[in-house]
Amino acid sequence: MSSPSEKKTLRFWGTFVALCILSFISALDVSIIMTALPTITAQIGGASQYIWIANSFVVASSVPQPLFGQLANVLGRRIPLIASTALFALGSGVAGGAHNVAMLIAGRTIQGAGAGGIYVLLDIVCCDLVPLRQRGKYLGLMFSWSGVAAGLGPVVGGALAQENWRWIFYMNIPICGVALAAVLVCMRLKKHTEPQEIDYVGNIVFIPSVLAVLLGLVMGGIEHPWSSWRVVVPLVLGIMGWLGFHVQQHFARFPSVPERLFSNRTSAICFALTFLSSICVQASGYFLPIFFQAVLGTTPVRSGVNFLPLALGMLVFAVIAGVLMEKTGKYKPLHGASFAIAAIGFGLLTLLDESTAKWAIFQLILGAGLGLTLSTLLPGIMAGLPESDVASSTATYSFIRTFGYIWGVTIASIVFNGVFNHHLPRISSADLRAQLRDGQAYGFASQAHRIRNTVPSEVWSEVVDVYQKSLRVIWYIGAGICVVSFCLVWIEKSIPLRKELDTQYGIDNDVETLSNAEDRIKLQQLKTDSSKYKA
Repeated sequence: MSSPSEKKTLRFWGTFVALCILSFISALDVSIIMTALPTITAQIGGASQYIWIANSFVVASSVPQPLFGQLANVLGRRIPLIASTALFALGSGVAGGAHNVAMLIAGRTIQGAGAGGIYVLLDIVCCDLVPLRQRGKYLGLMFSWSGVAAGLGPVVGGALAQENWRWIFYMNIPICGVALAAVLVCMRLKKHTEPQEIDYVGNIVFIPSVLAVLLGLVMGGIEHPWSSWRVVVPLVLGIMGWLGFHVQQHFARFPSVPERLFSNRTSAICFALTFLSSICVQASGYFLPIFFQAVLGTTPVRSGVNFLPLALGMLVFAVIAGVLMEKTGKYKPLHGASFAIAAIGFGLLTLLDESTAKWAIFQLILGAGLGLTLSTLLPGIMAGLPESDVASSTATYSFIRTFGYIWGVTIASIVFNGVFNHHLPRISSADLRAQLRDGQAYGFASQAHRIRNTVPSEVWSEVVDVYQKSLRVIWYIGAGICVVSFCLVWIEKSIPLRKELDTQYGIDNDVETLSNAEDRIKLQQLKTDSSKYKA
């Protein structure tokens, strides 16, 4: 058991820096592809498969997360983290060298599988490094790197696409190499003694079930109508399999997602808040660039720059929340403040129009609200759970967060497309209506800066008006979700956060202590020998 007052060692900081690097590069790969996708598909083809190029990464990163949580218990943290990073680098090489769309999708899928492991292991190892009360601060610092990546992604992607899009993927390889070197040198772990096994049956049921659900969500309304059997069948089979998985977990000896994780109301509520906040984060991140491109007429790269206030607001307030939680030992007031501020932020977004120049301030307010949850929800989940559940609770948290991101895009897209189709008759141009109908408005926005000068100004005003009405509904829904979340916060209990770190995993500082002791003995021996020689 270690004390929070202990001085952080070189091994600690080396490992933490490696976590921050991996947090940055894995988050960058989610956002960097969007602005570069038109250029990539133009060069290697596959415009009709753009949805899979964009979403194969997200789907592949979601499915294996509970499995990686178990691997972290069975094999320790080091081997799965090294394997995940190597897998991510391998996928980057395959995607960078792709000469057809199938190879690109394969590379993105391999990348995603590695990223899924990285997402889980980052949180687990960070929790192994420091006591529960300090975790918010270090999680906030780590998440700040992913926030920077989310903001830089569209800008970097657009810039590299103009030069050589393959470096979008190739640049990951040396960065992963630096992180791997830091892990290999600094991350020396304690040996765990508790018996652990892989839940083979549970994973065999869970992985294809979740995969089916995600495929249905990705294809629905884009590749096929929601009423199509190609969407309905995987959704129904996936949901049935998922229910069967939770029944199986009740009887499993070493369950992937133990029922006890949801046995206390604080953990259960924090899991629910994780899902709801992830919906809000992704919906705002997905559709604010549409406002910049379609309403303000910016380029995709410029919209990425305009998005920075939200990204920067989230990362700054994630760190602030972590520091406040460490100082006060309280997470519940931070959760309440978070969703209250986020609801105000979404409310302010409903006021945006062509003449509004306050979008940066509105984004900062929303970013402050959403950022406060990034570093405080996981400690809230762990407050009522023993340290032995760090891996399983973190893996479940990571999966729910990623699953919420997917729902954030799905729900927002369904609403946006439905409202857009409803208001489409307001546009007098039949040609523009045909280009915007049934989900085409999202892709159209990236070309709006070129098209707006080719149509009469009064017609373009009609297009902008329909975009504004459609986006406004999304902001109202975001505000509603935040209000519901604010009400849920007060069901939580205020459980004291542990100040001591008691884990069988994590950094083994005894190795460094022993090494330092041996060095001191050798130095003393040299001094003695030198004295004898002089004498």
